[in-house]
Amino acid sequence: MSAITDLAFFAQLVKAGNFTSAAQELGHTPAAVSKRLAAIERRLGVRLLQRTTRRIGLTPEGEMYLVEGQRVLADLEALERAVSGSSEKPAGLLRVAATLGFGRKHIAPALSGFARQFPDVEVQLQLTDRPVDLVGQGLDLQIRLGELPDSNLTARLLAHNRRVLCASAAYLRAAGTPAHPRELARHACLFIREHDETFGTWQLQSGGRSEKVKVRGPLAANDGESVVGWALDGHGILMRSLWEVAPLLRSGRLRPVLADWALPPADIHAVFPTRSHLSAKTRALVDFLLAAFEAHRRDGDGGW
Repeated sequence: MSAITDLAFFAQLVKAGNFTSAAQELGHTPAAVSKRLAAIERRLGVRLLQRTTRRIGLTPEGEMYLVEGQRVLADLEALERAVSGSSEKPAGLLRVAATLGFGRKHIAPALSGFARQFPDVEVQLQLTDRPVDLVGQGLDLQIRLGELPDSNLTARLLAHNRRVLCASAAYLRAAGTPAHPRELARHACLFIREHDETFGTWQLQSGGRSEKVKVRGPLAANDGESVVGWALDGHGILMRSLWEVAPLLRSGRLRPVLADWALPPADIHAVFPTRSHLSAKTRALVDFLLAAFEAHRRDGDGGW
């Protein structure tokens, strides 16, 4: 086996998470997978994985082999694309990650249309509220809301979006409507536990003023739809992206709170590893999503 095929094998083994799953994907037995890994480790003279009965974990050497190896594989793929020229057609496996709510409501339906247009591309969609490591997890594309923390990634704006505070009319009648962010501290606030947010702290800005408020509340979840339901039931004030609550605000089922204050940005981006040559399948999906969300880039609120 060549070093290149060893790199590809190791990346697939780590992504599978255990020998049994890797064996199923590779069409081998778990014993054969274990034997091949042992041969790679003997050749390199280091242990790449820590094994347990159910899981595998990367050693420091294994993490280096995985991350740098994926860069080598990506460079090789880019080289072959450059040599083959523009005749490349979108094909092969495309791994996409998105947040639970937006992914379910908007990305999954968009991928349905993409699959019809590009039948040679196999798409695997991963919906998660956990942090995503594009390179480490072997992902081709992530749909991300909010700020972009990694300068080593390339991002394309799909849609404008912002966060808003809102509550039901029944709650505001009973508890009053806050006139300043500091008043939120005495209100019941509803939380969505997201990996990139400081839980229990809301930051608002208006003009040159900035307020960071510690808030409390009776209910929290990692699913936005559940928390919106609690707000509709009158349990408190909710911070949520406009893409989800805009219809409820238009209908009056939820009322805006502190509308003159701005919350942290929540624009929606397609994010992918920075490479000189983007694969045809990834480029096709990015272009498809840009077209699908074009109307949501025409104004600051995204037209939700």
